[in-house]
Amino acid sequence: MGLTERRLRQQEELKQQIISCSREIVENEGWNALSIRKIADAIEYSVPVIYKHFENKEAISTFFVQEGFQNLHKELEEQIDDSKEVSEKLGQLAKAYWLFAVKYPKHYEIMFGLGIPTCEKTNESENIKKVSNKMLGLIEEAIALSGKTHIDKYLKLKTLWSILHGIVAIELLSLNSRDNICPSEVLKDAIDGYIKSILV
Repeated sequence: MGLTERRLRQQEELKQQIISCSREIVENEGWNALSIRKIADAIEYSVPVIYKHFENKEAISTFFVQEGFQNLHKELEEQIDDSKEVSEKLGQLAKAYWLFAVKYPKHYEIMFGLGIPTCEKTNESENIKKVSNKMLGLIEEAIALSGKTHIDKYLKLKTLWSILHGIVAIELLSLNSRDNICPSEVLKDAIDGYIKSILV
């Protein structure tokens, strides 16, 4: 291995160390506790070394947001069975979304700390766009099945995301205990009503 390759490997290893340390701080103390100084102290490097990899705390947060949406998209892909009826797939989407928030609560908090992504924010991120397009594809399928040509699919997308995020925020993120990780009856009731608003 040449000197350049060794340096690149060391730089990547340090970056991963910064990410791992940041994740540990967030998991144990929350996002507000994260700082460049705290990361530097924890991994025993100087603050300027951290800045070579992430220009500020917001850059680290952005990394975790992108990673979070990548993980969310993966969960949706794995849990939605494309061979099922669209109403069942929408139910699977809702459950997968809920279980993602259970599995990655700290990621979810920073991903949606300011609410659901705007159109502008979605278009800026390939990972957010993948999640949005997955939801939109099911909505388009449901609208086509319903035969209702007047339905605004983008309004339905925002409504769906608002339902999912609202229930997670109220029922899941506010809980101190995560013993009950099954989606609530409120989620099922809301999604059933949402599906009927398109198909019935």
